[in-house]
Amino acid sequence: MGFIKAFTGALGGVFADQWLDFLTVPSGIAPTAAFFPAVNAGRNAGRGSNTRGSENVISNGSKIVVPNGYGLVTFQDGRVTGFVSEPGGFEFRGEDPSSQSVFAGDGVFGQVVRNTWERIKFGGRPSGMQQAFFVNLKELPDNRFGTQSEIYWDDSYLGAQVGAVTRGTYTLRIADPLLFVSTLVPGAFIANNQIFDFTDFDNPVSDQLFNEVVASLGPAFSRYTNDPERGNRITRLQQDSVGFAKSLSEVVEENYQWHSGRGIVIERVALVAIEYDEDTRALLSDVKKADALRGERGNSFMQQSVARGVQAAGENGGGQGLIGMGVGVPMMGGMVSGYQQQAQQPQEAAQQPAAPQAEDPVAKLKQMKELLDAGVVTQEEFDTLKQRLLGL
Repeated sequence: MGFIKAFTGALGGVFADQWLDFLTVPSGIAPTAAFFPAVNAGRNAGRGSNTRGSENVISNGSKIVVPNGYGLVTFQDGRVTGFVSEPGGFEFRGEDPSSQSVFAGDGVFGQVVRNTWERIKFGGRPSGMQQAFFVNLKELPDNRFGTQSEIYWDDSYLGAQVGAVTRGTYTLRIADPLLFVSTLVPGAFIANNQIFDFTDFDNPVSDQLFNEVVASLGPAFSRYTNDPERGNRITRLQQDSVGFAKSLSEVVEENYQWHSGRGIVIERVALVAIEYDEDTRALLSDVKKADALRGERGNSFMQQSVARGVQAAGENGGGQGLIGMGVGVPMMGGMVSGYQQQAQQPQEAAQQPAAPQAEDPVAKLKQMKELLDAGVVTQEEFDTLKQRLLGL
């Protein structure tokens, strides 16, 4: 018991004249609707033979048009009895031995459908009357998420924990329609011929998915920013809707089995807003300044850290504060190593091996000039250091 394919593609030609009464996708259906009953269409819509009972009930000889981007699912007593995703016209033939229960094409999608069909197909003998529903196989937009308080994750690029409040939307795609209808669509929607919409606040499934997405945001941010192969940075999050969607989809699959257990995947994510906490904003400001100093992030970030020490030293007593910069010497190529050595106590110096010869003062001045040009140190601080280096 199943379907006979009458034509491929849109309804036209001789079938447009012969098919006065057929079932198809309702006109004006919302793009967010994932699952909904078929409706009667054609020139005889409302006047054909199917005038009793539910409009989406099909029987022997019923004609159905499946548009591109949708899949037809038939049910008996809440159990799946057939599936069609190939665009075209089909006739329901209850007793025809050549009829098929599944039309899903020969590609990867078709194989996925057939594998699921073998697991969930109707075990008994289907009756001559079935319920017909459509599944939306296009991207389902406008699924919203948001956090009320900060979420936190570790960022290896920044070397610190990052916190933010965020909100946005994502699109879903039904990758396995038979798995989707058998695990996510409540039986009441089938029994009552209801529309299943992920964006409907009265849909209990929507609440569950919302909570699972929010719980997955922190791990997804961490995965996105810490993957060495992707080289992503926190500042790219709002521009990379597909890349972050991949990270989020991976996390919800690992934690909640969205794809393997429910047949749905996240395709794109639009982060409408990311409001970082105070510490993260200060850290991002430091990194921005550091990147302006050097093309290579590692060196420039440490230069910025040392530069902030120079600035603080100047505020606490001019050039004398520069002696404390020794903590940043290794990363600065020995820029201020001479000062640290001069400040050591005589007896300590006697106990230590002779210090290596200081670098060329001109080279050190060039490095300090970069900090001056970047506005990190003042002219007065630069002049003080210059006098010490040149022995003036």
